[in-house]
Amino acid sequence: MSPPPPPLGRSRKRDAQLFDPALCDAELVDVRTQFTQGRWTRARSLLVGTGDDWDRRGHRVVVLAETPAAAAWAREWLLAEPESADAATLLACAAVFRALRRKGTPAAADEACRRAAALAPADPTPWLGLLLLSGAFGTEEEFSRHFDQVRARHREHHHAHHLMVARLAERTPGSGQDPLHEVYDFAAWAAEESPADSPLAVLPVIAHAERYRVLAARHGHHPDSAAAHWSGRRARQVLRSAFDWWLEWEREDHPRNRVDLNFLAHAKLCEGRPAEAAALFHRIGRHATRAPWSYPDLDPHKAFLAARSAALGTA
Repeated sequence: MSPPPPPLGRSRKRDAQLFDPALCDAELVDVRTQFTQGRWTRARSLLVGTGDDWDRRGHRVVVLAETPAAAAWAREWLLAEPESADAATLLACAAVFRALRRKGTPAAADEACRRAAALAPADPTPWLGLLLLSGAFGTEEEFSRHFDQVRARHREHHHAHHLMVARLAERTPGSGQDPLHEVYDFAAWAAEESPADSPLAVLPVIAHAERYRVLAARHGHHPDSAAAHWSGRRARQVLRSAFDWWLEWEREDHPRNRVDLNFLAHAKLCEGRPAEAAALFHRIGRHATRAPWSYPDLDPHKAFLAARSAALGTA
């Protein structure tokens, strides 16, 4: 593993940059700025250059689709290039986020995603849009079917697996600390089915965090309950495996690796291992993610800064 970067500074400017969904994709940040101003040609070049790197494509499309007026600019692009699968996919995901904000209809978003999927049958991204949509408006059967469609096109799809884990964690909230809950089995299965260098090796940690979100929302958030959740034998095993995987592989090239690092740092602190969490915070840098620092109902900015200070000894 390469040496860690210098210790983080405490500037307000750096802290103000937390929670950018683009994470460490500098090219995406630059293109997004131009896209929000209506200059969609750079977005076109970005997506063409991304090719069939499906995790990166999904990440970039989602970030662009979340921007204000994304639907308008994607529609303009599609008018200029009616057969563009990239334009259709971006428009479809923008329609999904409009529906999630209650500014558009789920039916319109569903239709747009299926139109994009027909233009690019091998691309899991339109189905990722449908997965996001069905997570808010669909049935369990629809959600599972859309996940299967994503996985059929990219078996290790990072974002889709995270969405599935979050959904499964919400089942049977009254069962409490059940070490045999289906979310744990699913995460373990997905990790075992993936290649050794796959970031899905961290998925069992995500499962424990998502399950804690559900249990804490139902029973209340207490430091003791958080510690208890992470002190079980299975939790300790998955944390050790995930941390060892990070030490060996450290997939800095993966577009969503900071998502995994935030979950792993959060879990290491809950486990009571601040030194290991500190190493993760060095890698996270300013690329914090709202989840899991907001779990179950915390201010993610305050929670992240407090956790980082505790781990790095700067409190």
